[in-house]
Amino acid sequence: MPAPDGPAAPDDLATRAAALVRDAVLGDLARRVVADCGADVGLVGVPDPEVTGPAAEGMVLRHWAGTRAELLHGLAVPAGTGLGGRALAERAPNWVPDYRAATTISHHYDAAVTAEDLYAMLTVPLLHHGAVHGVVYASLRAVVPFGDVRIGAVTRLAEAATRALAGAAAWCGAPAAADPAPRGPGPSARPAPSAPRPAPPLTRREHEVLRWAATGRTNPEIAAQLGLTCNTVTGYLKSAMHKLGVRNRTELALAARGSGLLD
Repeated sequence: MPAPDGPAAPDDLATRAAALVRDAVLGDLARRVVADCGADVGLVGVPDPEVTGPAAEGMVLRHWAGTRAELLHGLAVPAGTGLGGRALAERAPNWVPDYRAATTISHHYDAAVTAEDLYAMLTVPLLHHGAVHGVVYASLRAVVPFGDVRIGAVTRLAEAATRALAGAAAWCGAPAAADPAPRGPGPSARPAPSAPRPAPPLTRREHEVLRWAATGRTNPEIAAQLGLTCNTVTGYLKSAMHKLGVRNRTELALAARGSGLLD
């Protein structure tokens, strides 16, 4: 008879924690592109070593918000193909007012784009120290030019998500250079995963709502799970944000993990 499973090793726990935070951050990023930037559809592609193309790298669309069909869900995008693959290859934002009529990109994914009735599209890579953590898409169901305001808004969301992902990588044992906000020249500037910062006092309900939010659940989903109203869930999240000194759900997930509240 096999021996019963023992407690998980610290490295395994750190890896699982980092993966949970990455999923929460990227899921929140896709939703905020729609909620905060006026896009109809938000997508996030995640690097995948099994997806290769002209640039020998690629990604898979793992997170989405606002979609009507499912052709974009789990879509493999090699670097250099489509608008997102171009952003991945060039390490730079790309946008077109009308995806279907664009002559500067490949049209590998026209069927999926047409199924979603998408036209205008912006893609921004999540870059940190030369490494690409993913690509975020902001798409509209209309032919419109992308102005500086919308491009800037999506870019700022991408930068915030990238800092959060770099922090998650640091918990998993990445070099100190991946720290999104280093405070000193050496690794000691980054808190060790095994010594979390003291957690501020949260109520039982705040803690419950926080744990569900950190898994990427939306407020209505959390409300249904806990038998609360959406307004009540929003109130608990705002209270938790205030106590942890953060401004949004992405920072909340990071601060909660760093304080040991999600262990």
